Amino acid sequence: MRYTGIALVMIAALFWGISGGISAFLMNQGHSPLVIAFYRGFISIPLFFVWALFYMKGTIRPSGRSLLWSFLAGFGVVGNFTFYMLSIEASSLPIAITLMYTAPVFVLLISLVVGIERSNVFKWASVALVVLGIALLTGAYDMDSSPTNLLGVSAGLLSGLSYTLFIFSFRNASRQMHTSIVLMFAFLAFSLIMFILMDANEAFEVLSSRVVGWFLLLGILGSGLSFTIYLFGLRRTVPSTAAVVAMVEPITASLIGLTVFGDRLSLIQFTGMAMILLTITHYSFKQAS
Repeated sequence: MRYTGIALVMIAALFWGISGGISAFLMNQGHSPLVIAFYRGFISIPLFFVWALFYMKGTIRPSGRSLLWSFLAGFGVVGNFTFYMLSIEASSLPIAITLMYTAPVFVLLISLVVGIERSNVFKWASVALVVLGIALLTGAYDMDSSPTNLLGVSAGLLSGLSYTLFIFSFRNASRQMHTSIVLMFAFLAFSLIMFILMDANEAFEVLSSRVVGWFLLLGILGSGLSFTIYLFGLRRTVPSTAAVVAMVEPITASLIGLTVFGDRLSLIQFTGMAMILLTITHYSFKQAS
């Protein structure tokens, strides 16, 4: 059972990593980050709906509070997907995915501020190491950094902050509704917000484009199947193990960026990336022990 959970989490993380590569490919084809983000989330709704059907009963009526948390979770997905795409466009796939994985640091900082967790040296050391890793990875220490790189870094950090909003909102909504129902409402909210923000004409043009199959694959792998498989896997393994196995995502995305799209990272940037991933992994282990 434990190995089944590990395998499911690894598959989900692999799908997330591949979805980053697909997103980069679609941007290279001239499609905007907003439209790509919209289809990644929108296509997953039917899968979540089918899953939710098994738990929907006539006596179950979501409360206004749970729906609000689901909407906030959807807003978090909007920011996560959109800023992630913008970060890829402005910097590179390896940098974007690594910065998105700073979400545990934001969770820690917010938890410390609101009193959910107690402050100690280990936690602040973890934050310091991640911040240092970000500086090395992104070249933030270089005052001559280009505006494009600064945009990519900012968008990457905002994607991690948005993912933090999703985590807190999803946890609160899940206390009152089944996971599948929360995901369905969250992605419905996500799709509505994205439809307002994006260029609708461009979105409709995708349906007749030659890369429509890639959009379909992005939605299925990047949200629908991956979220479902990940949550099933999480039930069959401990959170610390899941956190480590999920590191397949940034590794996969980085390898795709380096080998397929020709992204290049210096030794200093590789060092920064390793510091971020290792620190967050160790912190996840510590928190779950």
